[in-house]
Amino acid sequence: MTNQELQQWVEEVSLRDFHRPFCHQAVFNQRLKTTGGRYHLTDHHLDFNPQMLSLGAATFEKIILHELCHYHLHLQGQPHNHRDAAFKELLAKVGGLRYAPSLPEAAPKKYFIYQCQACGGLVKRRRQVDVTRFVCGRCRQPLQFKGVEWL
Repeated sequence: MTNQELQQWVEEVSLRDFHRPFCHQAVFNQRLKTTGGRYHLTDHHLDFNPQMLSLGAATFEKIILHELCHYHLHLQGQPHNHRDAAFKELLAKVGGLRYAPSLPEAAPKKYFIYQCQACGGLVKRRRQVDVTRFVCGRCRQPLQFKGVEWL
């Protein structure tokens, strides 16, 4: 899906569910990882996570509804934060998602495995550790690198 198709979709949803036009820009933002979308208060444009499209059109449309709730409430001068009653009411009325759904894991994660030389305890870390500087958290003895594990 292109940014132009997204723009048209957001404009259609805005007119259909809010009876108000969407007069700003809606674009995909590749840098978004855990959130479904983002509303910018300064220039009123919307960013959307393109990975959320993999969850289906119905789910993505609910994410669009969520961001449009922020958009329309802010432009009307009403409370537009997640905790505000006006936001919660409008979101329930139009049927948007309250929270972004989690994405399925794309690839296994790499863990570095270390073992304490004294107590034998295993330590898993996502980042490599300098064994000359770091020690076991239980007994304060040196660590030894054991290998890499994919989980």
